[in-house]
Amino acid sequence: MSARSGGRDARQKLRSEKSVTYMPSLERGLPYMDLLSSDQLLRLHDYSMQILEEIGIEFRDDEAVEMWRAAGASVTGQRIRIDRHHLMELVAQAPEYITIHARNPAKTVTIGGRKTIFTPAYGSPNVLDLEGKRRNSTIADFVNFAKLAYQAPAMHMTGGVLCEPMDIAVPRRHLHMNYSLIKYSDKPFMGAVTSGERAQDTVTMAKIVFGDEFVHNNTVMVSIANCNSPLVWDATMLDSVKVYAASNQAILFTPFVLAGASTPASTIAAVAQLNAEALAGIAFAQLVRPGAPSIYGQWLATVSMKSGAPMAGTPEIDHMNMLVGQLARHYKLPWRCSGSCTSSKLVDAQAGYEAARNMYGVLIAGANFVLSSTGYLEGALTQSYSKFMLDAEQMVMFYKLGQGLVMSEMDETMDAIRQSEPGSHYLGTAHTLKNFEQAFFVPDLMDHDSFEQWSFAGARDANTRGLDAAVRSLKEYQPPPLDEAIDEQLLDFMKRRELDIGEAVL
Repeated sequence: MSARSGGRDARQKLRSEKSVTYMPSLERGLPYMDLLSSDQLLRLHDYSMQILEEIGIEFRDDEAVEMWRAAGASVTGQRIRIDRHHLMELVAQAPEYITIHARNPAKTVTIGGRKTIFTPAYGSPNVLDLEGKRRNSTIADFVNFAKLAYQAPAMHMTGGVLCEPMDIAVPRRHLHMNYSLIKYSDKPFMGAVTSGERAQDTVTMAKIVFGDEFVHNNTVMVSIANCNSPLVWDATMLDSVKVYAASNQAILFTPFVLAGASTPASTIAAVAQLNAEALAGIAFAQLVRPGAPSIYGQWLATVSMKSGAPMAGTPEIDHMNMLVGQLARHYKLPWRCSGSCTSSKLVDAQAGYEAARNMYGVLIAGANFVLSSTGYLEGALTQSYSKFMLDAEQMVMFYKLGQGLVMSEMDETMDAIRQSEPGSHYLGTAHTLKNFEQAFFVPDLMDHDSFEQWSFAGARDANTRGLDAAVRSLKEYQPPPLDEAIDEQLLDFMKRRELDIGEAVL
């Protein structure tokens, strides 16, 4: 009993004495699972093209409408109808791969093709805190989650709206979120999208960190543009798209899909509609700046026909992700989806089952940008400290699963088999002694002790272990270096902008 506990304690002590570990973009080693034949895929593509040619899509922004008119689209009021050949010519301008630079160059990531990154949950107004209480989130929570994301080995970006700091007024909230993402982590981050002005503030802060010319020529952040399904791109999102696309910053073109409510009650039809919506958004970004980095994808939920509530972890979501992945590869676009999602209100069996089902579907489908891979509860309304830590460890395991197998291991292991007699064991072979730490992943937050050992150690459930890990991680946090002059410029910019915003509000 003491040996097992000592082993776990020793691993934790060893980890705490090391610098923060980091896993680069996942290079996928698994085959893709394509649900459709090539003919069926073209039929699905044709369905989407019919939507855009015959029904059209609304761009509720006068400048965007005029840009489409000048480009030769059919315009009726705010309804845009786009010829499929013209649409695909525009979509083809978007890059197949996107490199997202971090302020620490060692943490720069690339997405597209077989490369995948994981990022935390986004947008919750509530937290399930370190005492297990559900409450409105604060800027202190936001900073905590930035620190946790920085320390999580398989989190490739710090994230964006890690939670909504409800104690800061909306007009200036984005400034404090941007600063926290930059200050407390050196990984890439996500930008504000609640207005064009806030998007511009985000670009300005990025230029303080990286320099004007570097930001103009390189991608340093990713931001979300949500389509209001069905078939509406609104002015708020389009204003942000115009800012970020013009500045060469990547955009997630994300239809907010509630299948059965904002789409027809059909897996195929839901994907056909979201495909039309996402492609129209990507095409518009190319009107702003040809070659604007654009990430295709969606936020998916199916709707309960009993209550109308969104559901996570259903088989149909897996099917949709696989279809979207197959379409993305057809268009040669990097694509996103959401990972460890759940409708559960607690870190319980439902949360685990739904998150795992969702993530397995995501991994099989081959997503390049996985949002909401840690902390997500209650259909994105709550960010959980405990689930963040449990999910972060799971993402290390998904990372290893996604890498696939290394066939060259067979050559080395044959010697181990020769060294061991039939009926003996391999514990003392040179191969085992050399590889035992790396051969099989051993999670720290999943308990594999006997009932007696578990009871003696306090009978802690997974939620308690996750909370303990969050407390420990925050206590051990050491900030990454940030140039003092850059820090001062960021704080000065925030101060000036807050004064401007205050005067504008008055």
